[in-house]
Formats: sequence, C-alpha cells, structure tokens
Amino acid sequence: MTRLVLAALLSLVALTPLAARAQTDQQALVDRATLTVQEMMSANANPPLVDLMKKSRGAMICPRVFKAGFFIGGEGGGCVLVGRSAAQGAPSAPWSGPAFYGMGSGSFGFQIGVQDSEVIFVVLTDKGLRALLDSQFKFGADAGIAVATIGAGVQGSTTAALRADIVAFAQASGLYAGISLEGSLISARSEWNQTYYGKPLSPQQIVLNLEGQNPGDEPLREMLAHFSNG
Repeated sequence: MTRLVLAALLSLVALTPLAARAQTDQQALVDRATLTVQEMMSANANPPLVDLMKKSRGAMICPRVFKAGFFIGGEGGGCVLVGRSAAQGAPSAPWSGPAFYGMGSGSFGFQIGVQDSEVIFVVLTDKGLRALLDSQFKFGADAGIAVATIGAGVQGSTTAALRADIVAFAQASGLYAGISLEGSLISARSEWNQTYYGKPLSPQQIVLNLEGQNPGDEPLREMLAHFSNG
C-alpha cells in the first residue's frame, strides 16, 4: 500500500513542469528522505516510530549517514528538517517544506568498520525543534535537550522516549554495533535553502512560518501526513 502511495505522489511531481522545480542535489536529498520515511515508518516495521510521529512537533530525516573508520572515524550525511504548523499533538497539522542540514562528527580511537544508516529524529517538544533550528546543534553539548536513541523495529515501551525532546530512530547496517550521536554536529545549509526555494530563507521561515514553496517536496509532506495524521 505504501509503495502505491509513494508512486502516486511521485507521479504528481513528474507532471509538474521541469522549470518549476529544482533538478538539483537538493531535490535528490528530498526524494531520498521520502523513501526513508516510507521504509522506516511502515506500521508493521516500526510502530513506536509511527506512534511518536503522531505526537511530534517536527522531524529531521537523514536518509544516509555514512560512517567509516580505521583508528580515525568520521560521520556525515545530508538531512532535511520539517515541522508542523499547529500545536504539538494536533493530528491533522500540515507539514512544512524541508530545510536543509548537514551532519558531521569526528572521533579518534581503535575502530574498524563501516556503517550506513538511515536516521529519523522525531522532535516532540518546541524546545527540541528550536534547538535543531539553530544554525548549529551538537548532540550532548546542551544538557537542557534530552535525546533518546532507539533502533528501528524496537517493539518495547517508549515511556523513556516520551520524556525526551528528540527521539532518534536509526536503521543501520555494517560492522559498527550501532549509531552513536554523541558529539555529532548538525549544521544548517543556507545555500541549499536558497537554491531549492529560489530565494534566501532561514530554517525558521521554512519550518515555522511555512514560507518555502517547491512542488518537489509534495511527496515528502504527503508521505509524512499519510503516516502521522489521524
């Protein structure tokens, strides 16, 4: 069913005149984010993620966070941040267009392995959303922001997660045991926002004020609504 929904949504974009939408790296990232939502928010695969998304204030979607290391490790990837215009918990609140971010980190130690992860950060509070909206946010640096990490497919209680400002769901493969967010830095990509929307827009204008307009983001917003509304 979700594949049919995605196919229908993508066909709407295909009918849009090419000149009216961005044919860029930005659109490719938005399309990958749409597929990540489809894969990770299947009700059969991850009910806790779907349940929390219905209560969310926003979400950051990172379709590919790549990590590789041999003594020196690094992590990175592109992400999009979307928000809901209504108060937290309103089931029918529309989703904003995406604001673009990059994730990066570094570490030093004895580590050998490769990991390719999909991550969805579910933002449950206004405090968590405003922290991510900043030009830079470092996980673990702000003691006032509670972040919980849950592996995709976890069926257990989300009581602890409900006390968090941000809950990260990671779906990873590779030799590392799991994804570590400690020390990871999220940075806004202002130039990507300008390229995608055709004018300079801050993340706050896009996510909170819903000022960004690009037909290419409709499949992402509709996919999020499909799983989180109701």
